[in-house]
This record gives sequence, structure tokens and C-alpha cells, in this order.
Amino acid sequence: MPLRRRLALVSALAVGIAIVLAAVVCYVVVRRELRGQVDDALKAQAILVLREGNFALGAGPFPGPPPSAGGRAPYEQIVSEDGAILDTSGGLALPVDAETRAVASGQGPSLLEDVKVGGVHLRIIAFHDSVQTGEPVAVQLARPLAQVDGVLSHLRLILLVLCAGGIALAAALGRLAARRVLAPLAEVAQTAQHISETEDLTSRIHVRADDEIGQLATRFNAMMERLQVSRAALDESARAQRQLVADASHELRTPVTSLRTNIEVLLAGGELGEEERRRLLADVVEQSEELTALVSDLIELARGDLPPGARDDVRLDRVVEESVARARRNAPEVRFDLRAVPVTVEGVPERLGRAINNLLDNAARHSPPAGTVEVCVDDQGVRVRDHGPGIDEQDLPHVFDRFYRGANSRGEQGSGLGLAIVRQVALQHGGAASAANAPDGGAVFTMRLPVAVAGSDDGGARSDDGGAPPAGSSTPPAGVPFAPAARP
Repeated sequence: MPLRRRLALVSALAVGIAIVLAAVVCYVVVRRELRGQVDDALKAQAILVLREGNFALGAGPFPGPPPSAGGRAPYEQIVSEDGAILDTSGGLALPVDAETRAVASGQGPSLLEDVKVGGVHLRIIAFHDSVQTGEPVAVQLARPLAQVDGVLSHLRLILLVLCAGGIALAAALGRLAARRVLAPLAEVAQTAQHISETEDLTSRIHVRADDEIGQLATRFNAMMERLQVSRAALDESARAQRQLVADASHELRTPVTSLRTNIEVLLAGGELGEEERRRLLADVVEQSEELTALVSDLIELARGDLPPGARDDVRLDRVVEESVARARRNAPEVRFDLRAVPVTVEGVPERLGRAINNLLDNAARHSPPAGTVEVCVDDQGVRVRDHGPGIDEQDLPHVFDRFYRGANSRGEQGSGLGLAIVRQVALQHGGAASAANAPDGGAVFTMRLPVAVAGSDDGGARSDDGGAPPAGSSTPPAGVPFAPAARP
């Protein structure tokens, strides 16, 4: 059964029960009031009879209250203790039973009861008296209940009609109310069905009121918003993975083909001279190293798409010092000038080190012989500046894209993934990566991170230029051309 119909039935049932209870209470109260008036009139006459009555047979009617108080009872009767009727008036012989005889003998209490005599519904009161007659008797007074029964009969019919009409009206109003109240739920169901059929996650429910149904609509909209964002992120992730696979396949095809060709030439033998053989073997080693670097970068990118593991407070300046020491070993022809302020960042040391290594390798690759790479660590993050040819303006928006190689990088060894890893690591740590050209030449790469200045255990800021004494300053001196990097 639909919820709307059930709600209408429940509403009609609740209202119907309330109406029936009200009708029953009304009927009981009216009946008690009407019959109470009859009983009061009988009791009032009984008091008058006991006080003023003449019980002599044939002495005339008993005294009674005035008409405004109900008047005299139309039926009167005197019964002896053996049940004999001593006197009667009104044309009806009232019934005499054992209880009436007990009242006459003075052994039973006064009676108030309903009887039917000759099809007439009567209310009888019987009481004992022996003062004026000299012998114990029971006096019976009776009043007809036809008028009361007629009023109650009409009242029952009216209440029955009211109950039936009230229940029908309650059902109709309950159905209308259910339709109005459940309209937002119907909208939720329609929206959910629309989404299931069309996969359109942009559908939303109009919130009409701040009640339980309004809160349900609000939460449904919030759920759809999160689902839409998750769906967009999932689609973007799938697109990025497809693009990565396509780009990786393209990048791997060239070295693999070249490596295979060289190996086939070496296996064929023929009349290869020793110098030619050595040249081919050197090419095989170089292509193997290129493949190793490419696969390593691909694995690093794939790791970056996974949720990060446990994070620690990392001394970023020490991570940069280790990376600079590594870069000096790998590129001895380049001078690395490091100025670092003790700062900490919450993150994964290995991923931060890999990103910084990529920045330093990129700067060393584009530096001229005996050139200088300036590295700065401060409360903004890490900045690396080289003195090479800089970045072509058309390449600036794309230098952090996967497998992208600018005009100044074409023809050089590299996978085109190093700077993409830098941006990925920066985003994972709540920061950003940017690149800009320095005013006096060279490029400046910045990895901004949410760092905090830490207390140094070795005397504050450090300056390391590969052998020069410390500069004693936490910021680069005025002579160092560190142009501020463009904001991401």
C-alpha cells in the first residue's frame, strides 16, 4: 500500500477514534442528565409524600412537585408487605417483585429501576413508609421515559451521522494533507529515479521548509553534491590514468625500439668493429638507464595518486640539505648555493626529498658549465633558481604537465615527469608549485608548503655555498638575484 494512502488511513482512523470517543462521552452525559432529571423529580415527590401524603385508600392523588420541577408522577401505587396492591392510580398496575415486598416490610432499601409495563417504558421509585397508614407499605411512583428515549434516539442518530461524516471528512482531508506533506518525498523519489535512469548527478531537490522533510532534502542535495564531486574526481582520475598510459606507451616506444634494434645488431654480429660494438653497447646502457628512470618516474606518479600514508613533522631544511649534497655529487660542474631557515612541515620525507631532487636535477640540467644554482628554504617553502636560458613564455603554463617538454628541453635526456612529480607532491602536502623567469635571466621554481619556523639546534639560519663561511642571515643577501616566484 502506498505511503500516502497509509497516512490518509491512519489520519482517518485517529480522527475517527477521537470522534467516536467524543460522541460516546456526549451521549453518556446527555443520557445521565435527562434520566437524572426524571430521578430528581421522583425523589422530590417521594419526599413530599413522606412528609405530607395521605395513604388512606381512595384519598386522592399524592402531592407532587410543581410543573417547573417535573410535576406529579402519573402512576402511583401502594403495596403491602405481602405484595398485595392496596391502591393504584394512572391506569397501570406497576410490577411487584420480591425487592418491592422487601421495601414494604422495611427490610430492603429504596429502589430506582426501569421497567416496561404494557409497552410503556417507566422509571419507578419504591420507598417504605408505615407512619401514616399504621402498617408497613411500599409506595411506588412511576414516570414514563418515552420523551427521554425519543431524545436519546435522535441523539444517537445525529451522533452516528456525525461520526460517519467526520471519519469520511478526516479521510479526505488526510489524503489531501498526505499529498501535500509527502510531496517533497515524492520529489526525492522522482529525482532518485531520474538519476538512476540518466546518471545526471546535477539534479537537486527544492527545499521548501526547515522541517524533517526539508532536512532530508538538504541532506539528499549535500549527498548528491559530494557524489558529483567524487564522480568528477573519479572521471578525472580515470582520464588522467588513460592519458598517463597513453603518454607512457608513447614515451616507452622510442627507447624500447632503439634498444631492441641495437641488441639485434649486436646479436647479428657480422663485421662489426670493436669501436662500433662499444658504441652500440654504450647506447644500450644509456637507453636502459633512460628506461629505468622513466619507469621509476611512472611508479612515483602512480604512488602519488594513492592516499598518503602516515605523516610526520619533517625538518624541511634538512631534507633540502641532503638533496643538495646529492646534487653536488651528481653534477660536480655546477655550484649549489644553499640558504636555509629551520622550518618544519607535516608530510612524508621520502616524497618531499624526491620532489626537491627533481627541482635540483632540473636546475642543474639547464645551468651553464660552472653555473650557480641558488636554493632557498624559508617560511614560504623551497625556491630553486638557475642561471640558464629560462623558460619560453609559451611553455610556462605547461612545465608541470606530464611528459611535457619545453622548447629548451627538447633533445635532452629526461622523462618529462620530474616537474609533474613536484607539483603532485606539493598538492599532496597542501601547497602548490609554480615557475617563473627571473628578471636577469634563468628560471625560478617555487614549491610553496605550509611550513612552520622551527627552533634550530645549530645556531639559527645557515648558509652553505659549498665551502664559503655562513652568511649569518636568514634571507638571501641583496646581491643574490632571487626574483619572487609567480603565485600559483
